[in-house]
Amino acid sequence: MKRRHPLLHPAAKAVLFALCLLPLGWYVYGAVAERLGANPAETLIRGLGDWALRFLWITLAVTPLRTWTNQPALARFRRMLGLFAFFYASLHLLAYGWLDKGLDLADILRDIAKRPFILMGFTAWLLLVPLAATSFNRAIKALGAARWQMLHKLVYAIAIVGLMHFIWMRAGKNDFAEPIVYGSILAVLLGWRAWRRARAGAQAGARA
Repeated sequence: MKRRHPLLHPAAKAVLFALCLLPLGWYVYGAVAERLGANPAETLIRGLGDWALRFLWITLAVTPLRTWTNQPALARFRRMLGLFAFFYASLHLLAYGWLDKGLDLADILRDIAKRPFILMGFTAWLLLVPLAATSFNRAIKALGAARWQMLHKLVYAIAIVGLMHFIWMRAGKNDFAEPIVYGSILAVLLGWRAWRRARAGAQAGARA
């Protein structure tokens, strides 16, 4: 009897789902146990934002990893990972609005207009909304595959805007170590896509 590939096992998505919730579980535990440091609000806000970026980067890494490792089954996890990027970005925004601004909408809007890094973060979240809203199969049928694919290419702009948010936020403390790491990874992920597209175009031109 042929053994099923682990990535195709029915439980694989459930395991991934549980793993994706671990960061949130840690922050909930940290808040209850008072282990989030001297400024728990800042730890929570920044930590959730970090995980939003990490999940976005992991989502972008699925296609290159699938190609490099010759594991097409990895594609079945991309949607879930993308939704978790939106989930953590939404929690990041909620934590900022609640813990930093007391859910004062007028104060939040003033802050968005006044501080560029807040504007970049909010813009990235807004751009994520239509991607999350059309992440199910019925949306693909309603929009058509071509329009759906075009819409979801927004993820590249979102990644760049999200990185700008991160860089400008860290610039206030002159701390660029992590933004450089995130920027380097994103450059590889986007550069690989650009190289692949250029190569495919060159091959198509050679055949013509």
